[in-house]
Amino acid sequence: MIVVMTRWLDPDEQRTWRAFLTASRALMATLDRELQRDAGMPHAYYEILVRLSEAPGRQLRMSDLADATGGSRSRLSHAVARLAESGWVRREECPTDRRGQVAVLTEYGFEVLSAAAPGHVDGVRQHLFDPLSPAQIDQLRRISEALVAHLEPDRPTS
Repeated sequence: MIVVMTRWLDPDEQRTWRAFLTASRALMATLDRELQRDAGMPHAYYEILVRLSEAPGRQLRMSDLADATGGSRSRLSHAVARLAESGWVRREECPTDRRGQVAVLTEYGFEVLSAAAPGHVDGVRQHLFDPLSPAQIDQLRRISEALVAHLEPDRPTS
């Protein structure tokens, strides 16, 4: 019989875990609510538009876009279909792989993103950076980079 000993969280770790979880959820919910209200899109759509705007030619293979946004391919496919209905993105056949597709940010999509970005950046600043000191911001970046390096070691740092 194999006995596995669980390393239970001590009270400080439990408090830290719950604070991190609550803060993460509250931040993302607030940013999502603000984007919905101000730009008519959820945060997930905003992130897709941003990733496309930063890519060469404002386009990415669907599989690369799914990897970049951390979503499943089926969820991304649904989101891109909705973005295409809005005229913000279009799908094209991949020129190097007949089975693949490319998501392309349209000019209209870029205009929508450009209009949404200032309000979103203001929200990120107000809800994440303004409550923190410069030292805390540096700590948050270093902690976040350490977690990403541990959880997604193949992801390039950005």
